[in-house]
Amino acid sequence: MAKNSGRASKAKAPNPTRRLRVGLGIMLALLLVVGGKLFMVQGLDIGGLAEAALNNRLTPTVLPAERGSILDSSGAVLASSVIRYNVVVDQTVNTKTESFRRFETINGKDELVKVTRDQGISELAAVLGMDRGTLRDALTGTQRYYIVAKDLKPDMEDKVSKLQIPGIVTEGTSKRVYPNGSVAGGIVGFLKDGSTGQAGLEQTQDEVLKGTPGKRLFEIGADGLRIPVGVDQLTPAVNGKDIKLTLNSDLQYFSQQAIQSQKDKLSAEWGVIVVQDAKTGNIVAMADTDSPDPNDPGKVAAEDRGVRAVTAAYEPGSVEKMITAAAAIQEGKSSPLDRFTIPPTYTVDGQTFSDAFEHGTEQRTLAGIVGYSMNTGTVMVGQRLSKEQRYDWLRKFGIGDAPDIGLPAESKGILTPADQWDGRQQYTVLFGQGVAQTTLQTVRAYQSIANDGVMLQPRLIDSYINPDGAEEKVPAKAPQQVVSKETAKQVRDILESAVTEGEIKEAAIDGYRVGAKTGTSESPCDDGKSGFCGYTASIIGMAPMDDPRFIVEVVLQRPKGSIFGITNGPVFRSVMSQTLRTFNVQPSTGEPARLPQYAK
Repeated sequence: MAKNSGRASKAKAPNPTRRLRVGLGIMLALLLVVGGKLFMVQGLDIGGLAEAALNNRLTPTVLPAERGSILDSSGAVLASSVIRYNVVVDQTVNTKTESFRRFETINGKDELVKVTRDQGISELAAVLGMDRGTLRDALTGTQRYYIVAKDLKPDMEDKVSKLQIPGIVTEGTSKRVYPNGSVAGGIVGFLKDGSTGQAGLEQTQDEVLKGTPGKRLFEIGADGLRIPVGVDQLTPAVNGKDIKLTLNSDLQYFSQQAIQSQKDKLSAEWGVIVVQDAKTGNIVAMADTDSPDPNDPGKVAAEDRGVRAVTAAYEPGSVEKMITAAAAIQEGKSSPLDRFTIPPTYTVDGQTFSDAFEHGTEQRTLAGIVGYSMNTGTVMVGQRLSKEQRYDWLRKFGIGDAPDIGLPAESKGILTPADQWDGRQQYTVLFGQGVAQTTLQTVRAYQSIANDGVMLQPRLIDSYINPDGAEEKVPAKAPQQVVSKETAKQVRDILESAVTEGEIKEAAIDGYRVGAKTGTSESPCDDGKSGFCGYTASIIGMAPMDDPRFIVEVVLQRPKGSIFGITNGPVFRSVMSQTLRTFNVQPSTGEPARLPQYAK
C-alpha cells in the first residue's frame, strides 16, 4: 500500500466576524425596506391612505340653516322657523363604554379628564330634565339609532354636545310656524315635509328662504368614542333670507272676513277681493274665501289652498267696458259726451245684442252707456274700432299676460287672436264675454287709468332681507304708458259719473269721491256639462277721484238667487272705506264728476 506523501489538508474554521457582518447587513437592508415603506405610506401618503383613514374616523353632523321668515309690509310675521334638535344615541357604543375622556376647563385651563358613564348619564339627565333611570334605559341596548329627546332649543343642544358622551349625537330640525293662521294663508303657502315649500310663496321662494346647511365634523376612534384631541371642525350654516311683502296684514284680515261673509250669505262657490295701491302697484290685500291655515292646510279642500286672484280666469263681464271706452277715446273715435241713438236691441253682422234692462230707443252719451252698462251701446262704440284695434287694446291693458307677482300657477287668461274670432265674439269681447282673465289682471287695467294712464307692475314681494339685516328691494318691470293722461282723466270722469249719475250709486262713500264699474257674466260649467252654470258677479272701483290712490275689486262666483238681486256694492264700500282709513287718506275736497247719462 502506498503511503501518503506530504501533509494532509485541514478544513477551514468558520469566521465569526464575517457571519456577524452578513447578519447585520441583512438586518439593515430589511430596516431600510420597512423604513422606506413607512416613509412612503406615512410621509408621502401614496394612495391617500392616511387621508382615507382620517375620513373614516370623521363623523359629520348637519347643522340646519334657519329658514327665512315671511313678513308683511310692517314687519309682522306671517311665517317663521325655529331650529330644534333631537338627541340620538347609538346604544351599541354607549352601552359598552364605561368611561371616556373629554376636555374641561379647570382653573382657566383646558385639561383632559376621565369621566365615567354614570357621571355622563347624570349630567345628561340634568340637561334634559329626565329621570336618570329612564335615561339609562334609553341609552342601554343594541339599537344603532334611538331618539332620546326631541325639540331641544339651540342652547340645550349646545349643552348636550359639550358633554361629549359616547354614542350621543344631536340632529337639527326646523319647525315652521304661522302665527297669523289663515291670514294670507294661500299667499304664504306651506311646507311639504317640514322643510320644502309646497304651496304659495313657500314654494316659489324656496331657494331664497331655505338657506345653506352647515356641518360639524369630529373624529372618533375604532371603539366608536370621540377622540378629545382629534379633528373638530365647524362650518356654520347660512340662514335663509326673509321676505317682506307689500301686504298689510290688518287689511288682509278685514278683507278676508268681508268676502267670507258675502260668500256665506249668498251661498257662492268662492269669492275674491284685491286691493292695490295705484301709485306704487303694491298689493296691500288679496283675500280668498276659505283661506287655508298653513299650520294645518288639510282642513280645507285642495282647490281652496291657492290664490284665486291670480289662478282663476273667468269672463269679466261689463267691467271690460272701461277698456272699450278708453280705446275709443284714445283712438279719437269717441268722447265721453258723444251722442248715440240706442234701440231696444241692436243687430250687426247678423248678431243681435240686448241689455239687462228693457228700454225703448234712447239718446245716450258714452258716459251713459258705461254708467248704465249697456251692451248695445258698447257694441256701437266698439264698431268704430277695427277687430285688430280691439285685440291690440285688450293686450295693451294686460289682458292675456300673467301679472307675474311670484305665486304658483298664475294664469294669463284666455284672449283668442282677432283673426280667430267668430262673428259674435268680435263684439262680445267689447263687454267682457268671449275673453277670460283673472281678478288681478282686471285690477291692473284699472290701475293704469287711476295712475294717469301709466300701468305699473303689480307687486307682492317688496324686498329680501339678508341674515345680516341688509335689505334688497325687488325691482319691478318698467312702467308702461297705456293711454294718455288726458284719456285717463276722461275715463275716470266716466267711472265717477257711473256712481254719481249712473246705476252704481251703492259704491258711494261719504266724504270721498269714488269711481266704479260692475260686471256680470255667465259662468261656464266646470263639471263636464255644456253650457253655463250660474254667474260671476263683480264690482271694481277707485278712490279718491281727486287723485286716485287705491283700487278695490270684489268678485263672487256663482252666488245663489236671482242675479238682479245680487250686489257686491256694500262689500266694496266697506273694504274701500277701511283701506282709506288704514292708510290715512284725506277726504276729497273737489267737486265730483257728473257727466250726463242721456244726450239732449
